[in-house]
Amino acid sequence: MSQATHSDVREDGVIESVSGPVVTATGLSARMNDVVYVGSEGLMGEIIEIEGDLTTIQVYEETSDVAPGEPVESTGAPLSVDLGPGILDNIYDGVQRPLEGLEEKMDSAFLDRGVDAPGIDIEKTWEFTPTVEDGDEVAAGDIVGTVPETESIEHKVMVPPDYDGGEVVDAKKGNFTVDETVVELDNGEEITMHQEWPVRQARPAGDKETPTDPLVTGQRILDGLFPVAKGGTAAIPGPFGSGKTVTQHQLAKWADADIVVYVGCGERGNEMTEVIEDFPELDDPKTGKPLMSRTSLIANTSNMPVAARESSVYTGITIAEYYRDMGYDVALMADSTSRWAEALREISSRLEEMPGEEGYPAYLGARLSEFYERAGYYQNSNGTEGSVTVVGAVSPPGGDFSEPVTQNTLRIVKTFWALDADLAERRHFPAINWDESYSLYRDQLDPWFTDAVADDWPEIRQWVIDTLDEESELQEIVQLVGQDALPADQQLTLEVARYIREAYLQQNALHDVDTYCEPAKTYRMMEAIKTLNDEAFDALDAGVPVDEITDIDAAPRLNRIGTTEGYEAFIEEIEADIAEELRGMYQ
Repeated sequence: MSQATHSDVREDGVIESVSGPVVTATGLSARMNDVVYVGSEGLMGEIIEIEGDLTTIQVYEETSDVAPGEPVESTGAPLSVDLGPGILDNIYDGVQRPLEGLEEKMDSAFLDRGVDAPGIDIEKTWEFTPTVEDGDEVAAGDIVGTVPETESIEHKVMVPPDYDGGEVVDAKKGNFTVDETVVELDNGEEITMHQEWPVRQARPAGDKETPTDPLVTGQRILDGLFPVAKGGTAAIPGPFGSGKTVTQHQLAKWADADIVVYVGCGERGNEMTEVIEDFPELDDPKTGKPLMSRTSLIANTSNMPVAARESSVYTGITIAEYYRDMGYDVALMADSTSRWAEALREISSRLEEMPGEEGYPAYLGARLSEFYERAGYYQNSNGTEGSVTVVGAVSPPGGDFSEPVTQNTLRIVKTFWALDADLAERRHFPAINWDESYSLYRDQLDPWFTDAVADDWPEIRQWVIDTLDEESELQEIVQLVGQDALPADQQLTLEVARYIREAYLQQNALHDVDTYCEPAKTYRMMEAIKTLNDEAFDALDAGVPVDEITDIDAAPRLNRIGTTEGYEAFIEEIEADIAEELRGMYQ
């Protein structure tokens, strides 16, 4: 974490009281959000309130045995992240301390308090290739060189946002550490591969534009019915066991983002362990290289200090903005914002602030807005285009979507993927409730789908949605009078909707073929089921009994499309057989 070292700080305050992660000190000369070191062990903390001579600090580590009268040292700088080559293929805690580096430093998986390490390796050398020449004019944000950060990603070294810029007088080529000067400007400014940026402050960006490209996830129900845009926002609320984490894992693995930042914010340790163990073993489907080579993980589990949990989402979004400025599309997965909100609630109660609904602070909605607002699609000032897409999981207690975190999130995000415990119990995965979910990006993304996939994509999608809506209405009647009491056309609608649910909406994340479904396959699956619908209703209109229509042999094969390689020929065969069987009944 890029704060001043202990040698740079001064002892100018003493602890007055300790209440969990919240410590009050007197005699401290500092500003809001400055980083301080608390107690004789030098525990990292951040100033969150100043009232007269009394300063309130949230400490990012366990505060047991910290006592009044111990010193507090101020750094005079806000909580910041280290930015530069080495962020990718790395695992951090909530305040960007590299876990593998700390493990080596401690020679143990259990870390002592007060242990610190920079977010990026300051001793490792990187091969820097300048993209500017002597005499070139550069401004803040401009790219001055490149570094092969990983097998998959070329790191672009930029003029820091707080530099004035000027004329290049010396652009060096070779191997350098991140703190060595690689480009010198005529005004004396020296550019290194290392930047620092306060996590609670959005990085300067160019023009924010309306996103028009989807974040293709490879999950049929998302891409087909409820798409999210690159640079958009989405929420995945759901009760325990409904599949929030698995859905986010699928997005991290398959979404067509250049960079993935995964923030495990207060989740159970076993789930984060699964992520940490699985991701290094996964191959990137786009490049065939390790998925971690374009991924940064931030692991802040439920047993870690609550204050670090609160800062972890800001650490993640700042890293995402940094790569956005290079011109990359970044997907940020926050799992889960409910645990983050609980950290806010705990700290707020320690501060004795007036509680809002269910004990959450009154500013919960504002904090959520500030976080999601940092997503977006941008025309960067350096001439590149980049985006940050934020997907936040929400864990409402008991699956109650009326609770404050879910409701405040709903007011902000434009895509809502509602997970359903009943669907999960019926082993319908992903357990996304199609009646409660929605996407406000459909209209602006339709031109992309019509150009890249099929002209009638919007019409086919709307037919699927209408059929599912009609099924929901009919199911209420069925529960009262039974399906046999319905007219034949409504019985047929229920049968077609069943294939939509079983063949199209269900997707096996653990199957080698079905785990990812490209948009073209998603469309052809919708089209194949509509072929069944059209041919079945033609047969019904011709007088064929509904029982004979629903008993045809070809229809059940629709359920195998998702797991079939070379799907195009298989779908054509099914469509031909459906038409042949049904037309043979009345022609």
